[in-house]
Amino acid sequence: MSAFDTSEEGKHDLRRNAAARRSRASRRAGPDAALRLADNLLHRDELADARMISAYWPMREEIDPRPAMEALHARGVGLCLPVVTGPDQPLVFRRWRPGETLVTEAFGTSVPDSMAQEEVPDILLVPLLAFDSEGYRLGYGGGFYDRTLEKLRGDQGALAVGLAFADQYVDLLPRDMHDEKLDLVVTEQDVRTF
Repeated sequence: MSAFDTSEEGKHDLRRNAAARRSRASRRAGPDAALRLADNLLHRDELADARMISAYWPMREEIDPRPAMEALHARGVGLCLPVVTGPDQPLVFRRWRPGETLVTEAFGTSVPDSMAQEEVPDILLVPLLAFDSEGYRLGYGGGFYDRTLEKLRGDQGALAVGLAFADQYVDLLPRDMHDEKLDLVVTEQDVRTF
């Protein structure tokens, strides 16, 4: 995608601008955005047969998946959270239930402790900085979700659901051959399938 500055400085600027846009989107969406997101997500047919869903514990100004997580748990769906094990490695997932204590890992994310059972999700709820019209996401630059999705889709056809504020949408994002496309994006306003 030659229209984008793909230098490290260009990518850093893109992520910084996307984070600022997400911050504005969070304020505009209002305090009930997480509940509206949960409502939009929980009515999706794609979740009907879910056995194990990976979510994330929100940080910075990511849209909050916790109301959806609690509702999924109440339905009997298993939940797990992603854990970074090292650079250039796919994520692993540890079982989590509402109310269980989390620990803070090196990247500042909250995760189940190392004794929690490892799981393999069939659906991943994925945070992002921005998403585009073709289902690509802008993440934080570590490539963890791309590596993980490539592996899980190859092993079992896992489904990737981006969670975002509607105003995080952009027409087009830069991508390379390793970027994994989302299957759908759920926002507080709507659902987009790709």
